[in-house]
Amino acid sequence: MQRTPHSPQTSGGPRIRYHEDCCDRSARIDRGGELGAVLNWIRACGWAIVLLTAAILACASEVHTNPLNYDPLVREAYEHFYNLDYPGAVERFERFHSAHPGDPQGTAQLLDAVLFQELYRLDLLDTTFYANDGFLTGRHATEEDPKTRDRILGLADEAIQEANWRLDRNSNDIDALYARAWARSLKCTYLAMVERSFGAGFRLAMKAKDDDVRVLQLDPDYVDAKLVVGVYEYVVGALPWPFKLLIGFAGITGSKPRGLEMLTDAGNRGVIASIEARTTMALFLRREARYKEAILVVRSLKKQYPRDYLFCLEEANLRKDAGEGMAAVSAYQEIIANSARPGYFAEARLELAYFGLGDAQRGQRHFVEAAQAYEQAAWTKNVGPELKIRSLLAAGECHDTNGERQLAVRDYQMAIDAGPNTTRADTARRRLRIPYRGA
Repeated sequence: MQRTPHSPQTSGGPRIRYHEDCCDRSARIDRGGELGAVLNWIRACGWAIVLLTAAILACASEVHTNPLNYDPLVREAYEHFYNLDYPGAVERFERFHSAHPGDPQGTAQLLDAVLFQELYRLDLLDTTFYANDGFLTGRHATEEDPKTRDRILGLADEAIQEANWRLDRNSNDIDALYARAWARSLKCTYLAMVERSFGAGFRLAMKAKDDDVRVLQLDPDYVDAKLVVGVYEYVVGALPWPFKLLIGFAGITGSKPRGLEMLTDAGNRGVIASIEARTTMALFLRREARYKEAILVVRSLKKQYPRDYLFCLEEANLRKDAGEGMAAVSAYQEIIANSARPGYFAEARLELAYFGLGDAQRGQRHFVEAAQAYEQAAWTKNVGPELKIRSLLAAGECHDTNGERQLAVRDYQMAIDAGPNTTRADTARRRLRIPYRGA
Protein backbone atom coordinates (compact mmCIF):
# COMPACT_ATOMS: atom_id res chain seq x y z
CA MET A 1 0.00 0.00 0.00
CA GLN A 2 1.35 3.43 -0.92
CA ARG A 3 2.47 5.52 2.03
CA THR A 4 1.39 9.08 2.56
CA PRO A 5 3.45 12.13 3.57
CA HIS A 6 2.57 13.75 6.89
CA SER A 7 3.32 17.18 8.24
CA PRO A 8 5.15 17.45 11.61
CA GLN A 9 3.23 17.81 14.87
CA THR A 10 -0.23 17.40 13.35
CA SER A 11 -2.75 14.61 13.56
CA GLY A 12 -4.59 14.11 10.33
CA GLY A 13 -4.01 17.72 9.25
CA PRO A 14 -2.75 18.96 5.85
CA ARG A 15 -0.09 16.78 4.29
CA ILE A 16 2.68 19.29 3.70
CA ARG A 17 5.96 18.29 2.08
CA TYR A 18 9.02 19.72 3.76
CA HIS A 19 12.08 19.90 1.53
CA GLU A 20 14.57 22.23 3.13
CA ASP A 21 18.31 22.02 2.88
CA CYS A 22 18.77 23.65 6.29
CA CYS A 23 19.89 20.37 7.77
CA ASP A 24 22.25 19.15 5.07
CA ARG A 25 25.22 20.04 7.18
CA SER A 26 23.89 18.06 10.18
CA ALA A 27 23.19 15.11 7.90
CA ARG A 28 26.84 14.98 6.93
CA ILE A 29 28.21 14.91 10.50
CA ASP A 30 30.76 12.16 10.86
CA ARG A 31 29.45 9.17 12.80
CA GLY A 32 32.62 8.86 14.83
CA GLY A 33 34.26 11.30 17.20
CA GLU A 34 32.34 14.32 15.95
CA LEU A 35 29.02 12.67 16.84
CA GLY A 36 30.25 12.06 20.37
CA ALA A 37 31.19 15.70 20.66
CA VAL A 38 27.78 16.77 19.38
CA LEU A 39 26.01 14.56 21.93
CA ASN A 40 28.16 15.93 24.75
CA TRP A 41 27.32 19.46 23.63
CA ILE A 42 23.61 18.60 23.55
CA ARG A 43 23.72 17.21 27.08
CA ALA A 44 25.59 20.25 28.32
CA CYS A 45 23.17 22.71 26.77
CA GLY A 46 20.07 20.96 28.07
CA TRP A 47 16.83 19.52 26.79
CA ALA A 48 15.74 22.72 25.10
CA ILE A 49 18.58 22.32 22.62
CA VAL A 50 17.57 18.71 21.99
CA LEU A 51 14.08 19.82 21.07
CA LEU A 52 15.42 22.61 18.89
CA THR A 53 17.78 20.24 17.11
CA ALA A 54 14.97 17.75 16.54
CA ALA A 55 12.79 20.50 15.09
CA ILE A 56 15.59 21.49 12.67
CA LEU A 57 16.17 17.89 11.62
CA ALA A 58 12.44 17.55 10.96
CA CYS A 59 12.91 19.89 8.01
CA ALA A 60 15.08 17.35 6.22
CA SER A 61 12.37 15.14 4.74
CA GLU A 62 8.71 14.33 4.59
CA VAL A 63 7.09 11.71 6.81
CA HIS A 64 5.47 8.57 5.45
CA THR A 65 2.62 6.58 6.93
CA ASN A 66 -0.16 4.17 6.07
CA PRO A 67 -2.89 6.27 4.36
CA LEU A 68 -5.51 4.50 6.48
CA ASN A 69 -4.24 6.60 9.40
CA TYR A 70 -5.83 9.64 7.77
CA ASP A 71 -9.28 8.13 7.41
CA PRO A 72 -11.83 10.49 9.05
CA LEU A 73 -13.26 7.69 11.19
CA VAL A 74 -9.76 6.81 12.45
CA ARG A 75 -9.02 10.45 13.32
CA GLU A 76 -12.36 10.71 15.10
CA ALA A 77 -11.64 7.51 17.04
CA TYR A 78 -8.28 8.88 18.17
CA GLU A 79 -9.93 12.04 19.48
CA HIS A 80 -12.04 9.86 21.75
CA PHE A 81 -9.04 7.68 22.62
CA TYR A 82 -6.87 10.57 23.81
CA ASN A 83 -9.69 12.10 25.81
CA LEU A 84 -9.98 8.69 27.56
CA ASP A 85 -13.40 7.98 26.12
CA TYR A 86 -12.36 4.41 25.49
CA PRO A 87 -15.88 3.06 24.77
CA GLY A 88 -16.30 5.73 22.09
CA ALA A 89 -12.89 4.92 20.61
CA VAL A 90 -13.47 1.17 20.64
CA GLU A 91 -16.85 1.54 18.93
CA ARG A 92 -15.34 3.60 16.10
CA PHE A 93 -12.32 1.36 15.65
CA GLU A 94 -14.66 -1.65 15.54
CA ARG A 95 -16.55 -0.03 12.65
CA PHE A 96 -13.30 0.73 10.86
CA HIS A 97 -12.04 -2.81 11.47
CA SER A 98 -15.24 -4.26 9.99
CA ALA A 99 -14.92 -2.01 6.94
CA HIS A 100 -11.34 -3.19 6.28
CA PRO A 101 -11.35 -6.98 6.74
CA GLY A 102 -7.95 -8.61 6.51
CA ASP A 103 -6.01 -5.35 6.99
CA PRO A 104 -3.60 -5.64 9.93
CA GLN A 105 -3.56 -1.87 10.50
CA GLY A 106 -7.28 -1.73 11.30
CA THR A 107 -6.94 -4.76 13.58
CA ALA A 108 -3.97 -3.22 15.41
CA GLN A 109 -5.85 0.04 15.92
CA LEU A 110 -8.77 -1.81 17.52
CA LEU A 111 -6.34 -3.83 19.64
CA ASP A 112 -4.71 -0.61 20.85
CA ALA A 113 -8.02 0.81 22.08
CA VAL A 114 -9.22 -2.42 23.73
CA LEU A 115 -5.85 -2.91 25.47
CA PHE A 116 -5.61 0.59 26.91
CA GLN A 117 -9.23 0.52 28.02
CA GLU A 118 -8.35 -2.56 30.10
CA LEU A 119 -5.11 -1.10 31.46
CA TYR A 120 -7.00 2.00 32.57
CA ARG A 121 -9.66 -0.14 34.28
CA LEU A 122 -6.91 -1.93 36.20
CA ASP A 123 -5.23 1.36 37.25
CA LEU A 124 -2.11 0.21 35.39
CA LEU A 125 -1.70 3.54 33.58
CA ASP A 126 -0.59 5.11 36.87
CA THR A 127 2.98 6.17 36.12
CA THR A 128 3.93 6.29 39.82
CA PHE A 129 3.86 2.48 39.63
CA TYR A 130 6.66 2.48 37.02
CA ALA A 131 8.81 5.33 38.29
CA ASN A 132 11.21 2.85 39.93
CA ASP A 133 12.14 -0.80 39.49
CA GLY A 134 9.78 -2.19 42.15
CA PHE A 135 7.16 -3.07 39.56
CA LEU A 136 9.66 -5.50 37.98
CA THR A 137 10.69 -7.36 41.11
CA GLY A 138 7.65 -7.38 43.40
CA ARG A 139 4.58 -9.60 43.58
CA HIS A 140 1.49 -7.58 42.65
CA ALA A 141 -2.27 -8.03 42.64
CA THR A 142 -4.13 -7.85 39.33
CA GLU A 143 -7.69 -8.95 38.59
CA GLU A 144 -7.40 -10.19 35.02
CA ASP A 145 -10.67 -10.41 33.10
CA PRO A 146 -10.61 -13.69 31.10
CA LYS A 147 -12.93 -12.47 28.33
CA THR A 148 -10.98 -9.25 27.82
CA ARG A 149 -7.71 -11.19 27.90
CA ASP A 150 -8.95 -13.54 25.20
CA ARG A 151 -10.08 -10.62 23.06
CA ILE A 152 -6.78 -8.76 23.40
CA LEU A 153 -4.64 -11.80 22.61
CA GLY A 154 -7.04 -12.81 19.82
CA LEU A 155 -6.82 -9.40 18.15
CA ALA A 156 -3.03 -9.43 18.48
CA ASP A 157 -2.78 -12.84 16.82
CA GLU A 158 -5.25 -11.76 14.12
CA ALA A 159 -3.19 -8.67 13.25
CA ILE A 160 0.04 -10.68 13.18
CA GLN A 161 -1.48 -13.34 10.94
CA GLU A 162 -2.89 -10.71 8.56
CA ALA A 163 0.51 -9.03 8.36
CA ASN A 164 2.24 -12.39 7.79
CA TRP A 165 -0.10 -13.14 4.88
CA ARG A 166 0.92 -9.92 3.17
CA LEU A 167 4.61 -10.33 3.98
CA ASP A 168 4.61 -13.84 2.51
CA ARG A 169 3.71 -12.19 -0.79
CA ASN A 170 5.95 -9.14 -0.41
CA SER A 171 8.62 -9.22 2.28
CA ASN A 172 9.16 -5.47 1.85
CA ASP A 173 5.54 -4.50 2.56
CA ILE A 174 6.35 -1.65 4.94
CA ASP A 175 2.80 -1.10 6.17
CA ALA A 176 2.47 -4.81 7.01
CA LEU A 177 5.83 -4.80 8.81
CA TYR A 178 4.80 -1.80 10.87
CA ALA A 179 1.38 -3.27 11.74
CA ARG A 180 3.00 -6.54 12.84
CA ALA A 181 5.51 -4.67 15.00
CA TRP A 182 2.69 -2.65 16.56
CA ALA A 183 0.58 -5.73 17.29
CA ARG A 184 3.57 -7.52 18.80
CA SER A 185 4.44 -4.54 21.00
CA LEU A 186 0.83 -4.27 22.24
CA LYS A 187 0.71 -7.99 23.03
CA CYS A 188 4.03 -7.59 24.84
CA THR A 189 2.53 -4.73 26.86
CA TYR A 190 -0.36 -6.90 28.04
CA LEU A 191 1.84 -9.86 28.92
CA ALA A 192 4.30 -7.70 30.87
CA MET A 193 1.93 -5.29 32.64
CA VAL A 194 -1.01 -7.56 33.39
CA GLU A 195 0.29 -11.13 33.39
CA ARG A 196 3.85 -10.12 34.35
CA SER A 197 5.24 -12.61 31.84
CA PHE A 198 8.47 -10.72 31.30
CA GLY A 199 10.24 -13.50 29.42
CA ALA A 200 7.50 -13.88 26.80
CA GLY A 201 7.12 -10.11 26.68
CA PHE A 202 10.83 -9.61 26.04
CA ARG A 203 10.83 -12.06 23.14
CA LEU A 204 7.88 -10.24 21.56
CA ALA A 205 9.57 -6.89 22.14
CA MET A 206 12.66 -8.11 20.30
CA LYS A 207 10.55 -9.22 17.34
CA ALA A 208 8.67 -5.91 17.31
CA LYS A 209 11.94 -4.01 17.39
CA ASP A 210 13.35 -6.09 14.53
CA ASP A 211 10.24 -5.38 12.43
CA ASP A 212 10.48 -1.65 13.00
CA VAL A 213 14.24 -1.62 12.36
CA ARG A 214 13.44 -3.22 9.01
CA VAL A 215 10.78 -0.57 8.37
CA LEU A 216 13.31 2.21 8.97
CA GLN A 217 15.88 0.48 6.75
CA LEU A 218 13.34 0.40 3.92
CA ASP A 219 11.97 3.88 4.59
CA PRO A 220 13.81 6.12 7.10
CA ASP A 221 10.90 8.57 6.92
CA TYR A 222 8.36 6.12 8.37
CA VAL A 223 8.83 7.96 11.66
CA ASP A 224 6.21 6.12 13.73
CA ALA A 225 8.52 3.09 13.69
CA LYS A 226 10.97 5.04 15.85
CA LEU A 227 8.70 4.63 18.90
CA VAL A 228 9.38 0.92 19.48
CA VAL A 229 13.03 1.14 18.40
CA GLY A 230 13.57 4.20 20.62
CA VAL A 231 12.05 2.48 23.65
CA TYR A 232 14.26 -0.56 23.00
CA GLU A 233 17.40 1.58 22.68
CA TYR A 234 16.66 3.47 25.89
CA VAL A 235 15.70 0.44 28.00
CA VAL A 236 18.74 -1.61 26.95
CA GLY A 237 20.97 1.42 27.34
CA ALA A 238 19.66 1.98 30.87
CA LEU A 239 20.57 -1.52 32.07
CA PRO A 240 23.35 -1.86 34.69
CA TRP A 241 26.79 -2.25 33.13
CA PRO A 242 27.42 -5.88 34.21
CA PHE A 243 24.15 -7.02 32.66
CA LYS A 244 24.68 -4.83 29.60
CA LEU A 245 28.10 -6.39 29.11
CA LEU A 246 26.62 -9.88 29.41
CA ILE A 247 23.87 -9.37 26.84
CA GLY A 248 26.28 -7.51 24.59
CA PHE A 249 27.86 -10.85 23.73
CA ALA A 250 24.47 -11.84 22.30
CA GLY A 251 24.46 -8.75 20.11
CA ILE A 252 21.90 -6.89 22.26
CA THR A 253 22.99 -3.27 22.56
CA GLY A 254 21.30 0.05 23.21
CA SER A 255 21.88 3.71 23.92
CA LYS A 256 19.83 6.00 26.16
CA PRO A 257 20.73 9.18 24.22
CA ARG A 258 19.93 7.50 20.91
CA GLY A 259 16.66 6.20 22.32
CA LEU A 260 15.59 9.65 23.51
CA GLU A 261 16.60 11.13 20.16
CA MET A 262 14.38 8.66 18.31
CA LEU A 263 11.48 9.24 20.71
CA THR A 264 11.88 12.99 20.27
CA ASP A 265 11.60 12.63 16.49
CA ALA A 266 8.58 10.34 16.80
CA GLY A 267 7.02 12.78 19.25
CA ASN A 268 7.58 15.76 16.96
CA ARG A 269 6.71 14.18 13.61
CA GLY A 270 4.87 10.94 14.26
CA VAL A 271 1.44 10.39 12.72
CA ILE A 272 -0.06 7.88 15.15
CA ALA A 273 2.89 7.47 17.55
CA SER A 274 3.43 11.12 18.55
CA ILE A 275 1.40 11.02 21.77
CA GLU A 276 2.80 7.66 22.87
CA ALA A 277 6.36 8.78 22.13
CA ARG A 278 6.04 11.93 24.23
CA THR A 279 4.31 10.03 27.03
CA THR A 280 7.18 7.54 27.06
CA MET A 281 9.75 10.34 27.03
CA ALA A 282 8.13 11.89 30.09
CA LEU A 283 8.26 8.55 31.93
CA PHE A 284 11.93 8.01 31.08
CA LEU A 285 12.85 11.57 32.07
CA ARG A 286 10.98 11.10 35.33
CA ARG A 287 12.95 7.92 36.11
CA GLU A 288 16.10 9.98 35.65
CA ALA A 289 14.74 12.68 38.03
CA ARG A 290 14.75 15.20 35.14
CA TYR A 291 11.41 16.51 36.31
CA LYS A 292 11.38 19.97 34.77
CA GLU A 293 12.10 18.55 31.33
CA ALA A 294 9.40 15.93 31.80
CA ILE A 295 6.92 18.63 32.83
CA LEU A 296 7.56 20.49 29.57
CA VAL A 297 6.80 17.32 27.61
CA VAL A 298 3.60 16.65 29.55
CA ARG A 299 2.43 20.23 29.15
CA SER A 300 2.76 19.83 25.38
CA LEU A 301 0.41 16.83 25.69
CA LYS A 302 -2.01 18.76 27.91
CA LYS A 303 -2.08 21.61 25.44
CA GLN A 304 -3.17 19.18 22.74
CA TYR A 305 -5.65 17.27 24.93
CA PRO A 306 -6.56 19.45 27.94
CA ARG A 307 -9.37 17.08 29.02
CA ASP A 308 -7.16 14.00 29.13
CA TYR A 309 -7.33 13.03 32.79
CA LEU A 310 -4.01 11.18 32.74
CA PHE A 311 -2.08 14.12 31.29
CA CYS A 312 -3.48 16.42 33.99
CA LEU A 313 -2.62 13.83 36.62
CA GLU A 314 0.90 13.33 35.28
CA GLU A 315 1.72 17.03 35.50
CA ALA A 316 0.67 16.97 39.17
CA ASN A 317 2.75 13.83 39.74
CA LEU A 318 5.81 15.47 38.23
CA ARG A 319 5.34 18.68 40.20
CA LYS A 320 5.17 16.58 43.36
CA ASP A 321 8.34 14.69 42.46
CA ALA A 322 10.06 17.96 41.54
CA GLY A 323 9.56 19.14 45.12
CA GLU A 324 6.91 21.78 44.47
CA GLY A 325 5.18 20.85 47.73
CA MET A 326 1.90 22.61 48.33
CA ALA A 327 1.69 23.66 44.67
CA ALA A 328 1.49 19.95 43.84
CA VAL A 329 -1.17 19.49 46.53
CA SER A 330 -3.21 22.27 44.91
CA ALA A 331 -2.77 20.64 41.49
CA TYR A 332 -4.25 17.36 42.75
CA GLN A 333 -7.08 19.17 44.47
CA GLU A 334 -7.87 21.02 41.23
CA ILE A 335 -8.06 17.69 39.36
CA ILE A 336 -10.45 16.29 41.95
CA ALA A 337 -12.59 19.42 41.76
CA ASN A 338 -12.68 19.31 37.96
CA SER A 339 -13.69 15.65 38.11
CA ALA A 340 -16.84 16.70 39.93
CA ARG A 341 -17.83 18.96 37.01
CA PRO A 342 -20.25 17.09 34.71
CA GLY A 343 -18.59 16.14 31.45
CA TYR A 344 -15.23 17.72 32.23
CA PHE A 345 -13.39 14.38 31.97
CA ALA A 346 -14.73 11.45 29.97
CA GLU A 347 -13.73 9.10 32.78
CA ALA A 348 -11.75 10.06 35.85
CA ARG A 349 -10.11 7.34 37.95
CA LEU A 350 -10.23 9.41 41.13
CA GLU A 351 -8.23 6.89 43.13
CA LEU A 352 -5.14 7.94 41.15
CA ALA A 353 -5.57 11.60 42.11
CA TYR A 354 -6.26 10.76 45.75
CA PHE A 355 -3.15 8.57 45.92
CA GLY A 356 -1.02 11.35 44.42
CA LEU A 357 -2.58 13.84 46.84
CA GLY A 358 -1.65 11.55 49.73
CA ASP A 359 1.93 11.36 48.50
CA ALA A 360 2.15 15.14 48.17
CA GLN A 361 0.70 15.77 51.62
CA ARG A 362 2.92 13.11 53.14
CA GLY A 363 5.92 14.85 51.63
CA GLN A 364 4.85 17.99 53.48
CA ARG A 365 4.50 15.98 56.72
CA HIS A 366 0.74 16.52 56.79
CA PHE A 367 0.21 12.95 57.95
CA VAL A 368 -3.43 13.20 59.01
CA GLU A 369 -4.51 14.64 55.66
CA ALA A 370 -2.25 12.21 53.78
CA ALA A 371 -3.78 9.19 55.52
CA GLN A 372 -7.26 10.45 54.67
CA ALA A 373 -6.32 10.86 51.00
CA TYR A 374 -4.79 7.39 50.82
CA GLU A 375 -7.87 5.85 52.45
CA GLN A 376 -10.09 7.75 50.02
CA ALA A 377 -8.07 6.20 47.18
CA ALA A 378 -8.39 2.72 48.66
CA TRP A 379 -12.17 2.93 48.96
CA THR A 380 -12.92 4.62 45.64
CA LYS A 381 -15.39 2.56 43.62
CA ASN A 382 -13.74 0.09 41.22
CA VAL A 383 -10.21 0.82 42.44
CA GLY A 384 -7.66 -1.66 41.11
CA PRO A 385 -6.41 -4.22 43.67
CA GLU A 386 -2.76 -3.19 43.48
CA LEU A 387 -3.48 0.50 44.05
CA LYS A 388 -5.83 -0.40 46.91
CA ILE A 389 -3.06 -2.31 48.68
CA ARG A 390 -0.52 0.46 48.05
CA SER A 391 -2.95 3.05 49.42
CA LEU A 392 -3.79 1.13 52.60
CA LEU A 393 -0.13 0.42 53.34
CA ALA A 394 0.75 4.10 52.86
CA ALA A 395 -2.19 5.18 55.05
CA GLY A 396 -1.03 2.85 57.81
CA GLU A 397 2.48 4.27 57.66
CA CYS A 398 1.11 7.81 57.97
CA HIS A 399 -0.96 6.81 61.00
CA ASP A 400 2.08 5.15 62.57
CA THR A 401 4.24 8.22 61.95
CA ASN A 402 1.55 10.34 63.61
CA GLY A 403 1.36 8.04 66.65
CA GLU A 404 -2.05 6.58 65.73
CA ARG A 405 -1.14 2.93 66.16
CA GLN A 406 -4.65 1.52 66.28
CA LEU A 407 -5.59 3.14 62.96
CA ALA A 408 -2.28 1.99 61.46
CA VAL A 409 -2.91 -1.64 62.47
CA ARG A 410 -6.38 -1.47 60.91
CA ASP A 411 -5.00 -0.26 57.58
CA TYR A 412 -2.14 -2.78 57.55
CA GLN A 413 -4.56 -5.63 58.13
CA MET A 414 -6.85 -4.43 55.36
CA ALA A 415 -3.86 -4.22 53.00
CA ILE A 416 -2.99 -7.83 53.82
CA ASP A 417 -6.59 -8.94 53.32
CA ALA A 418 -6.74 -7.19 49.93
CA GLY A 419 -3.67 -9.01 48.58
CA PRO A 420 -2.21 -11.60 50.97
CA ASN A 421 0.34 -12.94 48.48
CA THR A 422 1.81 -9.61 47.39
CA THR A 423 5.10 -7.97 48.25
CA ARG A 424 3.30 -5.07 49.91
CA ALA A 425 1.33 -7.50 52.11
CA ASP A 426 4.71 -8.78 53.35
CA THR A 427 5.64 -5.20 54.18
CA ALA A 428 2.32 -4.72 56.01
CA ARG A 429 3.01 -7.83 58.12
CA ARG A 430 6.36 -6.35 59.15
CA ARG A 431 4.59 -3.13 60.07
CA LEU A 432 2.21 -5.09 62.32
CA ARG A 433 5.22 -6.47 64.21
CA ILE A 434 7.24 -3.25 64.31
CA PRO A 435 5.57 0.18 64.05
CA TYR A 436 6.69 2.31 61.14
CA ARG A 437 8.71 5.32 62.19
CA GLY A 438 9.63 6.81 58.83
CA ALA A 439 12.64 6.36 56.61
